[in-house]
Amino acid sequence: MSSQNIYILGIESSCDDTAASVIHNGRILSNVIANQKIHEEYGGVVPELASRAHQQNIVPVVTQALKKANITKDELHAIAFTRGPGLMGSLLVGTSFAKSLAYGLDIPLIDVNHMQGHILAHFIDEDGYNKPPFPFLAMTISGGHTQIVKVSGYFDMEVIGETIDDAVGEAFDKSGKILGLGYPAGPEIDKRAQLGNPKAYSFTKPKVDGLNFSFSGLKTGILYFIQNETKANPNFVEENLNDICASIQYTIIGILMDKLKLAVKQTGITHIAIGGGVSANSGIRKALKDGEQKFGWTTYVPKFEFTTDNAAMIAIVGYLKYLDKDFAEQNVAASARLKI
Repeated sequence: MSSQNIYILGIESSCDDTAASVIHNGRILSNVIANQKIHEEYGGVVPELASRAHQQNIVPVVTQALKKANITKDELHAIAFTRGPGLMGSLLVGTSFAKSLAYGLDIPLIDVNHMQGHILAHFIDEDGYNKPPFPFLAMTISGGHTQIVKVSGYFDMEVIGETIDDAVGEAFDKSGKILGLGYPAGPEIDKRAQLGNPKAYSFTKPKVDGLNFSFSGLKTGILYFIQNETKANPNFVEENLNDICASIQYTIIGILMDKLKLAVKQTGITHIAIGGGVSANSGIRKALKDGEQKFGWTTYVPKFEFTTDNAAMIAIVGYLKYLDKDFAEQNVAASARLKI
């Protein structure tokens, strides 16, 4: 990379986590996240509450990130922020804060695409972590996104498959809601799936052409299945919860892996990198490792803290753009539906 001493502050506020991170050249010095617990009682993210919480959290989070990195704001070379995609109210808080800070310090402003952040998190300098070589396939799976991206360079990316309705994280959360689990349900389903039989119940995989995904039909299928079974036995869910969770997880992972296998077949690329909150799922990690054995893939899974929504991934993109002198103007606007 570069021999200069470059410090960049990354700010992430696309959904319900306010995050700030300081990167020195390619190495993360701090990665601070303020979670918003308030959404749990609503069973999902409430946009209005999210943007209010960002307003309360952003100054303390940035202050803490600078303190942990042991630098002052005057040592920063640029401010990178998430421009989109995400919740508009949440994005506006991070965008206006980043613009004001960059303007006040008279340093460059760098806008970052959240989805590129998930993919380029693989290029954070970490001891012992091998970075994927170009070209590679990136599968980004989270509460709001499910995509397969062909990555030919840091900023040469092509989405070759994406969800046409719900994201994979939604499929986990909505299935969890049907089963009476708390929000977010993904980690709970994962935990219980490890204790259950993945082949106890079978759910139909949606038929979608090419590399695109669909999860809404699966969710409906699970809902009808639970309704029918509880008619016959009101305690069905309680008595079989681990098996139900294991079967749901097995089906979802099957859908993801089928598309990934097809993507490898179509592109001939066998380097697979994964990112996004759902990549923390133990079943998905195991399926990828199995893919290495079975299909000769090489898989890349970043450290857990760099897979969920975080500012370290925004900071690394900021650093790579800084090296290219790719800066934003002060009139740059947040965009809820920003494309890669």
